[in-house]
Amino acid sequence: MKVRLRDIKAPLDAGRDYLLSVAADRLGISEADIKDINIIGEAIDARKKNNIIKVYALAVETPFDVSEKGLEEYFPPQRLLADLNLSPKKTDKKIFVVGSGPAGLFCALTLSRLGIKCVVLERGYEVERRDAEVDKLKKFGVLNPSCNVQFGEGGAGTYSDGKLNTGTRDSLIAMVLGEFAERGAPPEIERLSKPHIGTDYLKKVVKAMRNDIVSYGSEVRFDSKLTDLVSKNDRIGAIEIQGATSYREPCDILVLATGHSARDTFEMLKLRGVAMQPKPFSMGVRIEHLQSKVDIAQYGGKNPLLPPADYKHSYKLDNGRGVYTFCMCPGGEVVCAASEQEMLATNGMSEFARDKRNANSALLVSVTPADFGNDPLAGIAFQRKYERLAYLAGRGGYKAPVQRVDDFIRGKISASFGEVKPSFLPGTAFADLRECLPCFVTEGIRTGISVFGKKMRGFDAGGSLLTGIETRSSSPVRILRDTGHESSLKGVYPCGEGAGYAGGITSSAVDGIKTALKIYETLSS
Repeated sequence: MKVRLRDIKAPLDAGRDYLLSVAADRLGISEADIKDINIIGEAIDARKKNNIIKVYALAVETPFDVSEKGLEEYFPPQRLLADLNLSPKKTDKKIFVVGSGPAGLFCALTLSRLGIKCVVLERGYEVERRDAEVDKLKKFGVLNPSCNVQFGEGGAGTYSDGKLNTGTRDSLIAMVLGEFAERGAPPEIERLSKPHIGTDYLKKVVKAMRNDIVSYGSEVRFDSKLTDLVSKNDRIGAIEIQGATSYREPCDILVLATGHSARDTFEMLKLRGVAMQPKPFSMGVRIEHLQSKVDIAQYGGKNPLLPPADYKHSYKLDNGRGVYTFCMCPGGEVVCAASEQEMLATNGMSEFARDKRNANSALLVSVTPADFGNDPLAGIAFQRKYERLAYLAGRGGYKAPVQRVDDFIRGKISASFGEVKPSFLPGTAFADLRECLPCFVTEGIRTGISVFGKKMRGFDAGGSLLTGIETRSSSPVRILRDTGHESSLKGVYPCGEGAGYAGGITSSAVDGIKTALKIYETLSS
């Protein structure tokens, strides 16, 4: 039988022999009695900087029953969608999935594997062409509103840190990680407590997923934007698509996995009477530190046996709002996440190696409908207002407004950079960030810098850099759905982060799988 051993503490350089010895001692058996041993969980404990260790969970196979010792038997999780063991189903229904981010890709892959052919519509380009558009923005400040850091194959996650950890617990998480690993992601993502894939690996993985979807007989159309719905008797009947030309196709089932920046789609859905409501989100800036200083603060210094250090901080302000760090990117860069002309938003990105000079993180303050109104689209208008101000503060050309931390605290426009030089392209301009963020956000950031500086040495270092602004932490809209994942317009299934039901790559992928299974159940009934 296989048993699960938790909380196995080991030195950073411990190998299989060490783990084998500890496992045998824990079980009260000889090492020779252990037939196999696998690492199924791995985390770093850096609370004592003079004694940083790793903590493992192990699956240990023995030739005899050790249940009498009160041990936990280990049952491997379902790793792949094929493990669902559902019978394929044929249907003549016309099914479209809008968006090729994690929710859309996993929904389409699940449907396709179940014999339910679908068409994926993506307004942006395949990842190879998408890279060229992102580079054009970085080098020349030229934005393509249809294909950028937000839109294109893989969704917004393609140009992010590629974090795969999530605060949720769901059996499908192992399946998502397994599918990524099967397509070339580093295999350790299946065991690490903070799995990370990086934008370089993610580009390869999403392309492989696209090829698999097509191999099952489904279709993926790029440069194809959903522009309208046609309904009859409160049920979807057809959709309009803008590609090289505008055309209409019959549609029985429509999955909306649009991502959080499909503002024109949200506007169209409201016009067509699809029930939505405003949703809280957050706004703020990106803060950059030297990665070497973060390593010192978290580990006591750089250690070749340890990955680049990260951090996560949060604090509840006196006014009840939260201020927190989000999507921390060790050894990464700040990128332009704009998707509309003459509006500026930022995000963070890392490759798998996380080997660049700077670390960056979003530093955000919570925003609620009380700040912008109860209209479903009021949050979008709120975001647009400040993204426009940020564009102006950066003096156009998608340059970002920046301010040193010490100057931000003093309310002074910076005149020079400190130890941290900006990673943002196509460029930056010194500005007062109070001009492009609400007052309650800048005051919350000011407090957060002070509080987090007491928690982590150097967080409040004056030479660190703030880059404005971050507005796309999550969707400002929730498209309402029932327990079957169906919206107020029958046949329309909202899912993923853009619809307001997930928060990151893995949870979006899980919601895409669950939505596909709901559709499978409906077609089977």
